Amino acid sequence: MKIKELEIHGKTFLAPLAGITNLPFRRLVKECGCAVVCSEMISAKGIFYNSEKTITLLTSREDEKPLSVQLFGADPESMAQAAAFVEKMGVADIIDINFGCSVKKVVKQGAGVALMKEPRTCEAILKAVRKATNLPFTIKIRSGWDESGRQAFALANIAQETGVNAITVHPRTAVQGFKGLANWDLIKKIKEQLTIPVIGNGDINCVEDAAKMISQTKCDAVMVGRAAMSNPYLLSQIENYMTSGTYQEPKLYEIFRKMERLIELYLAYFGEQHGVRMLRGRLPWFIKGLPGSSAFRKVLAQITTSDQALALIREYENPAYNQQ
Repeated sequence: MKIKELEIHGKTFLAPLAGITNLPFRRLVKECGCAVVCSEMISAKGIFYNSEKTITLLTSREDEKPLSVQLFGADPESMAQAAAFVEKMGVADIIDINFGCSVKKVVKQGAGVALMKEPRTCEAILKAVRKATNLPFTIKIRSGWDESGRQAFALANIAQETGVNAITVHPRTAVQGFKGLANWDLIKKIKEQLTIPVIGNGDINCVEDAAKMISQTKCDAVMVGRAAMSNPYLLSQIENYMTSGTYQEPKLYEIFRKMERLIELYLAYFGEQHGVRMLRGRLPWFIKGLPGSSAFRKVLAQITTSDQALALIREYENPAYNQQ
């Protein structure tokens, strides 16, 4: 699959997740075999006003490429300037615009899924961003504000006509949030409507879900979000299944090594104190459903140093621990 001139070697994209898809986590998932990783959602206004906190979110490393940087906002001028700034920084391989976030504070700004009610504003943003950057340009949308999908079809057409190079479809309404079932039939219909690549997103919790989505909708690739938090190997499992028809579950020791790797990456990026505080909530992702995981999670929530975290992981890995 190509997005503009960019060759994508695989069928998996890591979804942008606020507070989750920071540089350390993106690097970890990339090491696990994901084709394309995506930044957290980044405020175009924050870039426009040179917010240090916002600019920090654009930190990247060569080993995570290709990287998609997702911007959000409601003003064509600031969106265009943000896209141009990101291209000039040289960190992004893809510019993505968010038309799907249903979080209240984003919607109140008229951004995210709120824009799907305003097709003229959407068109103005897309034209402005397309003019501002030569990078491959994608958008991420929802069904819209009702189950009909009319707003999704309309925006998909506008996107293709204004030079967008690919589109990700999360077929839930704005009101649904992450509840209920994603309507994969909408992905299929949008794929039939467009000539640009379509990436399917929603309710992919295992390899079989991804294969089923591709088979049913004929989408060009899949985007995985929350399921990658507990199993960063899921992306490579999907890649292996789509090329060979088989995949393997990660061994327990591989999971523990990835926990240790995440500690290393977090400390390198956030430092010991801040990194450890964040890891209290991140490390338990990896041991969900394992024997003794509940007690282990409670202990992890109290760590104050990385050495404590490493010692706890090695203790938990010891079979004798799970027999207590």
